[in-house]
Amino acid sequence: MACNDDWQVAGRRKGAARRGKQASNLKQDSHQVSDCKPDKQKIINATNELRGEGFWMEWKDLLSERLLPGSSEQNGKVSPQHCVCYGLGHFASCASARYQLAMLLLLLETLQIPAGRCSVYDPVFSESEREALEELGFTVLTENEEGKRGVYHPTLFYLMHCGKALYNNLLWRNWTPQTLPKIIIIGNSFHGIQERMLQREFERDYSFLSNIVSACDETPLPCSPRFLDVFNDTALVRFPLENLNKLPECTWADPSEPLYQHCQDLEIIQKEKRS
Repeated sequence: MACNDDWQVAGRRKGAARRGKQASNLKQDSHQVSDCKPDKQKIINATNELRGEGFWMEWKDLLSERLLPGSSEQNGKVSPQHCVCYGLGHFASCASARYQLAMLLLLLETLQIPAGRCSVYDPVFSESEREALEELGFTVLTENEEGKRGVYHPTLFYLMHCGKALYNNLLWRNWTPQTLPKIIIIGNSFHGIQERMLQREFERDYSFLSNIVSACDETPLPCSPRFLDVFNDTALVRFPLENLNKLPECTWADPSEPLYQHCQDLEIIQKEKRS
């Protein structure tokens, strides 16, 4: 990807989800290589800019209320101790990706998660981007997990505009009513994904998403008009045990690893397809 750091105010919300999808595909293009070095000052400026946005203050209040220990709403629910971020994209050259990185920094600060407990990965990262993330204190993964990460501690997954297969793989890898409550997602609305797909294709290709959508606790996260292309269709998604226990027992029987044989546009880079 050539260095293109232009930033424009987003227009009306109509088509925002579609533009977000296009942005996701662009970020996930394995043939694009960023030749730009990250500008630390731009990251700092983006973080400070978001910090002053009214919609961020709404995010902060909501997440503090629902996820931090001792909050009135939390009521025994898990608070994330670790964080995983997939699919960030070329934040050195892409303003949208840089704002998403800035938001991640604000989330870690608010939820009191040290940067060293946040693992980040995108197969398109350049070497200079990996180095910049390490300098910020992040743990930069070296293997493409395709979202198939097992969870052992309460973990926040930050998955902005990621492909549906990434969410589906994460659910498959942790497909028990004991483990799913440890997963907290800030990313695409599951209900939004369902609404934009034919139901038969949703059930056939992304069975874990389709089986869990009725049991997840989903809270839409607001956004200002200027940042619609960056944070549109974003939600806080949790999996309360009381909801999971209402699903039929057969839901949890022998989950087979997803293969996506019928998907022409998978929206993620699979590790076997990269040299």
